[in-house]
Amino acid sequence: MLRNLNFAWRFFATGFCFVTFGLGGVLLWVLVFPTLNLFIQNRNQRSTRAKWVIRHVFRFFVGQMHQMGIFSYDIKGQGKLNRTGLLILANHPSLIDVVFLMSIVEHADCVVKASLMRNPFTRGPVTAAGFICNDQGPSLIDDCITSLKHGNNLIIFPEGTRTPINQTFGRLQRGASNMAVRGGVDITPVVIRCNYSILAKGMPWWKIPPSTPHFSIEVQDDLNVVHAVGECATAAVAARHLNTYLSNYFSAEIALER
Repeated sequence: MLRNLNFAWRFFATGFCFVTFGLGGVLLWVLVFPTLNLFIQNRNQRSTRAKWVIRHVFRFFVGQMHQMGIFSYDIKGQGKLNRTGLLILANHPSLIDVVFLMSIVEHADCVVKASLMRNPFTRGPVTAAGFICNDQGPSLIDDCITSLKHGNNLIIFPEGTRTPINQTFGRLQRGASNMAVRGGVDITPVVIRCNYSILAKGMPWWKIPPSTPHFSIEVQDDLNVVHAVGECATAAVAARHLNTYLSNYFSAEIALER
C-alpha cells in the first residue's frame, strides 16, 4: 500500500515539476530577462547576470525535486569546480543532468541544440545567457575556445544527446576532443550515475521507476590532454586518439560501483 502511494506521489510530483519548469522558463523570458535588458546596457554584463539567475533558478528546481521525493542525490568533488576556464565533460544518462551541472557550476556556459532557441519554454534563458548554439558550423569550436579563454566554465555532453535506454554510454562526438586539442586545455570529467533509468533518451516523463532513483555525481581529477594522447602528427589525429581515450575512460568509470 505504502509503495503504491509513493509511486503515485512521485508520478504527480514529476508532472508538477515539468509544468513548473516550463512556466518558469516563460516567466524568465517575459519578465526577468527583459528587466535585465532594461537596466544593464553592457551585453557581457547582461550575459553574466543571466547566467547567475539561471544557476540559482536551477538550484531551486533541484532542491524542489529532491524535497518532493522525485529523486535523491549526492555530489562528490564539487570543490574541483571552483575555478574558471574549465572544459567540463559529462556523460548524459538523464534529462536532469544539465540542470544538476548548471546549478553547481559558476560562470557556466554550454552548447545547446538549435531547437531550444525556438522553444518558448527555453528560448528566454538560452538567449539571455548567450549560450552557444550547435548550428554555428565551422565557428562552433572557435566560439567554445573563446568562451573558455574568457573565463567561462564550458559544460559539454560529448555523446551529443542523452544516452539511449538500456545503454550505459553512447557513441562520442568528436567536437569536445577538438576543443581540448585546439584550445590546449585539460578536461574536467564528471561522471553521473543513476540506479534507475529516468528521463533517458526515448523515455517519456511519466515512465517513472518503481522506487526513488538516486543520482551520484562525481567530479573527477583533471585529465591532461597531452598525457592522454601522446605525440601526434596533426591536431585531427590527436582529436581521434583523445576521443577513443575518453570513450574508454567514461565507459570504465560509469561501470564502477561506488
